[in-house]
Amino acid sequence: MCKMKFFSPLDLGFFLASLLNVIYFGSCYRLQASTQYRPVVIIHGVLDNAGTMNTLQTMIQKAHPGTNVTALNLYPDEKSLKPLWPQVKDFGDALIQIMKDAQDGINIICYSQGGVICRGVLSTIPDHNVNTFIALSSPLMGQFGDTNVFKFVPPEFRKEIYKFCYESIGQDHLSVCQYWNDPQHQDLFIEKSIFLAVLNNQTTNVNSTEWKKNFIRIKNLVMISGPDDGVITPWQSSHFAFFDEELNIVEMENQMVYKEDYFGLQTLHKRGALQKCIMSGVEHTHWHSNQTVFDNCIEPWLG
Repeated sequence: MCKMKFFSPLDLGFFLASLLNVIYFGSCYRLQASTQYRPVVIIHGVLDNAGTMNTLQTMIQKAHPGTNVTALNLYPDEKSLKPLWPQVKDFGDALIQIMKDAQDGINIICYSQGGVICRGVLSTIPDHNVNTFIALSSPLMGQFGDTNVFKFVPPEFRKEIYKFCYESIGQDHLSVCQYWNDPQHQDLFIEKSIFLAVLNNQTTNVNSTEWKKNFIRIKNLVMISGPDDGVITPWQSSHFAFFDEELNIVEMENQMVYKEDYFGLQTLHKRGALQKCIMSGVEHTHWHSNQTVFDNCIEPWLG
């Protein structure tokens, strides 16, 4: 005959304490697992290098301890002026190697010209696993105006830069010319541009469907800039807005590339994947070292 065994209060207390420990530590393990952060890759801007991104790296690692942060030092300083398609290829190859070891995907922060390069990378790499693309004060719709590269040109002659940039000497050799977008000479921009107009699918491009498919794989596109930038012109280019012929700002939603969804911008917007962050009082060279910018515009998207 089977006899029933009764637990003493001490035995029962020990059992309950053990059960609570299992529940507690199991919860802690799940919490730790849930706060594992995706790797972050930083791509610098024109006449810049990975070393200038050190403050941004430190802020990321302080806010999200254990995050694997890589600032790619390809095409540093004057080498950043080289043509953009080779840069897209080389930065893309470096990203592919990092993505191979990141099953949950990566986040990328692309500063200034780096944002234009990242657009090219995201469009041309099939099956990439970039979760969030943060474009930090980047001329996403092009540049028309002041820039460090053309500081030597008197202001009254800057409207003539298209004559240099839309010839082979500019298009084939200088990165800035490849995203120089003159609103008063759009016919020449579309005809002569070998990078930005092609990337925008504003020209005949046999890869347009594939590039659009690749670009919209991202989960979030965070666009950061502000009216006191002082370099990106217009500063709204960082949000896919740009000048019209009369130099009035045309917002993103009224741009042809958006209305016709040439490369997936409208698709991302309708999906709720576009985020704008506008910060006043920040100059161009301070975006990647400003704690307020990081706390409000960058850190929330690095999960």
